[in-house]
Amino acid sequence: MPSVKYTLTEQLRTILKKPLGFLYTEAQVLSYIQQHPHVISIGDEITATLLTNNISPLFCVIDFISKRKEIAESKKSLIKSYGTQVICVENPPGIITKELWSVIEDACTRQDQKSIRIEVTGEEDLAALPAILFAPANVTIIYGLPDKGVVVVPSTEAHKQKVKDILSEM
Repeated sequence: MPSVKYTLTEQLRTILKKPLGFLYTEAQVLSYIQQHPHVISIGDEITATLLTNNISPLFCVIDFISKRKEIAESKKSLIKSYGTQVICVENPPGIITKELWSVIEDACTRQDQKSIRIEVTGEEDLAALPAILFAPANVTIIYGLPDKGVVVVPSTEAHKQKVKDILSEM
């Protein structure tokens, strides 16, 4: 199993229940993307929503689980249809492994514009942190906040600093 890079603390668990960016409804996110089409999606539900609306993220990070239950087969098939490259990584809950960190960093810095599906065995919930940290300036990171909405995080220095502050506590 890959070694651990960052581990979530109970204090940070509470902090991360709040959006790192702006909380939107699904309709607001789809409208936002029309103006800002370069997105990275973290999570199955938001990735399926994007794909259903013919929006292709630069890359997605998924685990085929939503709210601790396996997603519907129709959503799984839709997500599996995305990506010219598939990368599988292990990442336990509450952790960012070195492997997941490296794969996201590489996906953010690639110049070949391949659509990449990163499939996580374990949990992808913290994948937004390295995605925000490494995303180029014209990219928006989108992830779901269960029962609250969709978080939209433009890649800005302020958001990157927020992530650095969180990581320094891990």
